[in-house]
Amino acid sequence: MTGRTVDWTEGREGLRERKKRQTRRLLSDTATEMFLARGFDAVRVAEIAAACGVSEKTVYNYFPTKESLVVDHPDAAIEALRPALADAAVSPVDAVLGILDRELRAVASWLAAQPDPAAAAERFRRFGALVEATPALRAYQRDMADRLVAVAAEALAARAGLSPDDPEPQIAATALVGLWRVQFAALSRCVGSEGLQDSVAAEVGRAARIVDRGLGSWGVPVH
Repeated sequence: MTGRTVDWTEGREGLRERKKRQTRRLLSDTATEMFLARGFDAVRVAEIAAACGVSEKTVYNYFPTKESLVVDHPDAAIEALRPALADAAVSPVDAVLGILDRELRAVASWLAAQPDPAAAAERFRRFGALVEATPALRAYQRDMADRLVAVAAEALAARAGLSPDDPEPQIAATALVGLWRVQFAALSRCVGSEGLQDSVAAEVGRAARIVDRGLGSWGVPVH
């Protein structure tokens, strides 16, 4: 989501897995550079493939759509969200805040590690502007959010003894997933400023408190 791929999680991996991760990162970074320079619609997938020295088919092996080259795929968030919300010992809001905090720290670490943090911050702002200005990318973001809502609704429904299609888990899931948008908007606004993590966390916390008022007792079956 930063305009340059951030590895949200790192662990032990084999040579094959590392090579695949590096190739995926190269494709995403190259695509983002080209989109920022020329605009999303002006760049063809074939051009991205050529710039990376791979075939167009290889690009689609890693990214099913052109949009997924630049907008983070939700699989990592889904993998974190499902077990986090399933833990009845942790409130749904706290579970999501934990995931968002890890993502925020990863972004902040990435920015701090850049040779020119100010230039990296400007890239982040340009990336956000690119997404907002491109209907296809905005639509793809909405699809990603819908996937997260479906996963969250399923987990919340299981905790409360409801159907995922019931209104309570649906609205609760929508509110929780909305915290991702709050964090991205706060990052775009605060990136490059002092105290980035504290500023963004404070804004997300304000939104989370509102959500928590309605979800504080979640998990008790509704009769």
